[in-house]
Amino acid sequence: MRHFALPSTGSLGARAGTLAALLAIHLAGTASAQRLNRLELGAAGSFQSYDSALELKSTIGGTFRLGYWIFGPISIEAQGGYARPHTNTALDAAVGVTAIGGWALYNAPIGRYSSAFAKLGYASLGFGTCPANSTPGSGPCGSAGGVQGGAGVRLAISPTLLVRLDGEYLRSQSSRKFSNLTGSLGVSLMIGSQPLVDTDGDHVYDRSDKCPNTPLGALVDKTGCPTDADSDGIPDGLDRCPNSPKGASVDAVGCTGDKDGDGVVDGLDRCPNTPRGAAVDGVGCPKDSDKDGVPDGLDRCPSTPPGAKVDALGCPGDEDNDGVFDGLDRCPNTPAGVQVNAFGCPPNQDSDKDGVIDAADKCPDTPAGTKVDASGCPVAAAPAQDQSNPPAPTDTTTHAQPSPSQPSSTATGKLTWVIPGPSFALQSARLLLSANAVLDSLAVQLISDPNTRAEISGYAQDRLIPADNQRLSRLRADAVRSYLVEKGVPATRLTTKGLGAQTLIVADTTATARAINRRVEVHILPQ
Repeated sequence: MRHFALPSTGSLGARAGTLAALLAIHLAGTASAQRLNRLELGAAGSFQSYDSALELKSTIGGTFRLGYWIFGPISIEAQGGYARPHTNTALDAAVGVTAIGGWALYNAPIGRYSSAFAKLGYASLGFGTCPANSTPGSGPCGSAGGVQGGAGVRLAISPTLLVRLDGEYLRSQSSRKFSNLTGSLGVSLMIGSQPLVDTDGDHVYDRSDKCPNTPLGALVDKTGCPTDADSDGIPDGLDRCPNSPKGASVDAVGCTGDKDGDGVVDGLDRCPNTPRGAAVDGVGCPKDSDKDGVPDGLDRCPSTPPGAKVDALGCPGDEDNDGVFDGLDRCPNTPAGVQVNAFGCPPNQDSDKDGVIDAADKCPDTPAGTKVDASGCPVAAAPAQDQSNPPAPTDTTTHAQPSPSQPSSTATGKLTWVIPGPSFALQSARLLLSANAVLDSLAVQLISDPNTRAEISGYAQDRLIPADNQRLSRLRADAVRSYLVEKGVPATRLTTKGLGAQTLIVADTTATARAINRRVEVHILPQ
């Protein structure tokens, strides 16, 4: 066999062999036990196994290492090794083999101070100087380069002194291909190693943690400070309600409260003591559609006319049972059975004999003989004209359009009560609670005078075919009659008829107009 020479260098080119990089299982140790390493100085004994193409026997050698941690788990390492194997030929010549190379390592902690690693690098092998004349069987000479890969483990004796075990594989990049295996066992000394402490357990080490007292379990950003997506003061990870509205008050676990149970959370609720059951607006304050002081939702008579006095449930009263609500009744002590006008006063009554009827008299107790103005007040003490509440007309016998929920007189002498459209469910004859106050007052008047009869006329909005309009209006009139009968009015004194959309009060073009048109009128027939 002839002595062969190897090329002086190898190249990292397209023909580089595929390396199987062995990655260690990343078993993370406790944060407080990990360390920040800087320099690693190591030495090891090695066992070299050569490719048969090199004609070298396996042998024992030595390895020296100097490593530097760049950042996190990544480090780089320079390595030098020497061995003196013999050829496996009859000549049994000794060949000095040197290896100088570099590695890039990925390190994964195991337990307290130990670690596993995988590495990849390049090395140059030297086999001595080639003689002028080769001698068969004397082994390789010259140099060759090769890519190399490996893996290993460091086992801690102390935080800075570790036993190191490596396995390496090298594949040449020269024209003559060969592969070598190396195993080494030695020690490593960590120089400049410092413990990595994470006092608050948020996985950001104290040396980089800008918020070192983060509560356990809170999510943090890269600086170690808690995140709070909904800005409620409770860190993400501890916040059980992570989508609380901005500005809402929250409890210790980040959830909103609603002390008054109105559906608007505390902190956003501008009226935090709303009575339970009251309807509220978007900021938690009670709504009062009829402005009677009783909130919607608690108001059993939500369509009370403005100015009427109501009880705790929001329903108006009528102490003298004349069909005009207290607060609107200008003659609140009318004797039972006396017919009154829309102001609750007998037509043309003038109690203080001052020439101004009670319905228009703003000073109803003027002393006899006192000169008064058109409002019934003494001329010397006449109040300024109130443009927002002009004097009531003296002629109260005609009304082109009766106001809802209170009686009015018509030109024919009929006293008329109107049950407005919103008192019925849409396209239904079912009476709603808003009609109770009007119908109760009407029932009282009918019962107080046994000679009184009433004609109940139902009307519908002009939205259905005529036959359906007539049928629905008749059903609504019958519903009013049934209510009055339940309250004690004899059925024989009540007649009903359905007039459909025959008489529209206003043009049936809007929702408000249609609500006005779908009404029931109760006409008190003259005796």
